[in-house]
Amino acid sequence: MDFEGYCVKCRTRRQIKDGEVKETANGRKMVQGVCPECQTKVTRFLSAKESK
Repeated sequence: MDFEGYCVKCRTRRQIKDGEVKETANGRKMVQGVCPECQTKVTRFLSAKESK
């Protein structure tokens, strides 16, 4: 699946490169990957619909 997240360094929405679905300590699902432009870590929390 392709995910889009907000890169804080670029200040724009970017496609998340090599995104992995992970789970936080409290059970929320998130996608974590790298911005293709600046190589900064990008994290996006998933909604209940997306995490299925």
